[in-house]
Amino acid sequence: MDYESQRTGHLRILKETDRPSSGRRIASALNHVGHEISERTVRLYLHKMDEAGLTENFGKRGRRISNFGRAELEVTGIIEKVGFLSAKIDQMTYRMSYDLESGNGTVVVNISLVKPEHLLICLDEIRQVFAEGFSMGEMLSLLYAGERLGSAVIPEGYIGFATVCSITLNGVLLQYGIPTNSRFGGLLELHDKKAVRFVEIINYNGTSLDPLEAFIRSGMTDYRGAISSGDGKIGASFREFPADSREDVEKLAERLKTIGLGGFMVLGWPGQTLLDIPVNEGSFGAVVIGGLNPAAILEERGFRINSRALAGLLDSRRLFNYRELSERLRHGS
Repeated sequence: MDYESQRTGHLRILKETDRPSSGRRIASALNHVGHEISERTVRLYLHKMDEAGLTENFGKRGRRISNFGRAELEVTGIIEKVGFLSAKIDQMTYRMSYDLESGNGTVVVNISLVKPEHLLICLDEIRQVFAEGFSMGEMLSLLYAGERLGSAVIPEGYIGFATVCSITLNGVLLQYGIPTNSRFGGLLELHDKKAVRFVEIINYNGTSLDPLEAFIRSGMTDYRGAISSGDGKIGASFREFPADSREDVEKLAERLKTIGLGGFMVLGWPGQTLLDIPVNEGSFGAVVIGGLNPAAILEERGFRINSRALAGLLDSRRLFNYRELSERLRHGS
């Protein structure tokens, strides 16, 4: 690899360690993840990075990433992630192992880092999101300080509020030979609790951020309106399936709903538009409810949270029904 390519890897290692690191340590870390590089070459790259202001030289103690280096890494990360979400959806679909017959295996989950006291304040409205059917099923999980999900580690003073990601549906259907075309995530307008239209759309192909994460962070959702008057804006996605699979999809949707993993809001018909969204030839459309929806209540109440969609895979045995949430919070398990 050339300097431009290697630079990003060096910066990532330095950001993760967050302390001065020697060339030997950086070379070892890079080799560990499959980048064969000598300590001498690392030192040469680090010298160039010093000159560019990307790193700070602490002599024998090694280098540390500079603020400019952090900014450069963030920009590079965004560029690299173009199209990343679409690829990650496919990756997680294939990796999850949940089996509908046995009820065992892993499911794809989202994670939101929440202060326990904030979760308790919003508890009633969060439960109402589940009760009204504006969530991806009825199941969730809690992770505690020190636990890890994917690359996320739950810090002290926080709870990991884990909700089932709607991509879990893709994985279940794939086991029955039904492929899914995940087209876009959007903000779905409701009137009298019924889906009316998508008012905002972000295609999965070519975005670096999950659409629902973006809508929640920007304050565009209205779940409180949805659960109080039935009029609001919630997160949802648009999927397509082969026309000949509609009967099977409908049956599987009912089975998933029975076990608390239902997420289909509306099923369209082959060749027909759904909520004014045209579908591809030989396909039918479906509106699927967003997995992060319950966590959005906290943002609407003014509590800033850090949410990550498709955060990782979780053993389905860790899931519990939302009706148990209050008791789980009290007992911390």
